[in-house]
Order: sequence, then structure tokens, then C-alpha cells
Amino acid sequence: MCGRFVIEISYDELKKVFDLVENQVSQFEPRYNIAPTQLVPVIRNNGEHNSLFLLKWGLIPSWSKDPSISSHLINARSETVAEKPSFRHAIKYNRCIIPMSGFYEWSHTEGAKHPYFIYLADKSPMGVAGIWEHWNAPDGTALETFSVLTTEANKLVSKFHDRMPVILRPDSYGLWLSKNMHDAHALENLYSSYPDSLMAYYEVPNLVNNPRFDSPACIAKV
Repeated sequence: MCGRFVIEISYDELKKVFDLVENQVSQFEPRYNIAPTQLVPVIRNNGEHNSLFLLKWGLIPSWSKDPSISSHLINARSETVAEKPSFRHAIKYNRCIIPMSGFYEWSHTEGAKHPYFIYLADKSPMGVAGIWEHWNAPDGTALETFSVLTTEANKLVSKFHDRMPVILRPDSYGLWLSKNMHDAHALENLYSSYPDSLMAYYEVPNLVNNPRFDSPACIAKV
């Protein structure tokens, strides 16, 4: 599962790593405690180039009559994403990348929850696989939302949870975002767990347990 994450990446670094042009979002502040329902910068391709957009976390399928479904669709299991009615259109036509500096997981010991920050050992940005949808409310208001793809946890993440985000290799960004790729099953080799030897973690303050708290203190080492 992925239920909280961090984006401490400069705009210039995002442009370089993800080859961004003509962005809807030209500036944004670092975020240290991103939670579902919040607006998040994500990367999409329009057939010619990659751009950055702000989307709401928690996918609402285009056909849904009830926007509250989004609270149940913050993650999509990569093993079944091509078959689930809520996701099968998006995985074919609406894929995106969610940039992350890392994500949080919790251990449960002695009746208490202890948060940990999990990141790439070389501290490079994660490019996490996502899917998005465009939804129109009954009053005509348009909303774009997304879900994070998950896969089986590697050895490191499995200390905390049996699922983890699908972290893409940089050489697969182009394929994942391609507007010409509509074969969902051809993407399945991208869903393998990221090698645990390339990741690291440490305990952080329980400040992160409150989604209203967003500060660099969230990722301070305990």
C-alpha cells in the first residue's frame, strides 16, 4: 500500500529527470506529508511531450456517479489493474508518473504505530507508476484524479507492509507514458518489486501520523 509520501524535489530537477515541457504547474513547494484527497503534481504525456499537472489523489472513474468512491481507490493492485472495471480504461489510455522522494510505512509494536521513511538509497527521485481519470460532476465541474499502482513488497518494505508502490526504472518512463501503448498486459514486466538493495529507510517522528502536519520535521531521523 502507499498512503502517504513526500515530494522534496526542485522544479528544475523534475524538469531534468522527467523531461518536462509546457507545464501546467511551474512552481510548487516541497511536500512532506502528502495524503489522499490532496492535489499532487503528476507527469503525463500528450503524445508529443511530458508535462506536469496537479491531480487529486483518489481515482474517480469517468462513469462513476459517486465521487466518494475515490477514498477506496487511492491504490490499484498491478496484478489486477487490467481487469478491474474502475481501472481497466485508465491502464490502457491514462497512465501517469507520480514523482516521489520517498514514502511512509508504519510498524506496529507494543500497541503503538512507528512511522518510517522509505527512499532510494542514492536519494534520487522515484518515478512511481500511476493511472488517472477525468470525471465530470453533475454540475459540470471537471475533476482529474489518480491512483498509485502497487506491487508485492520487496524484502525491505515487507518489514512494514506486504505491498509497495510500483517504482519504475528511468529507462521505462517513455514506455509507461506512451500514448501509443494500449496493451495493458505488455506492461506487466514493469510491475516487479524494486530491488531492496537500492533502497533504505529510517524511523521518523510520529508527527507524520497527522496528515494536517506538513513540514521538513516529518522526515527528521529519530
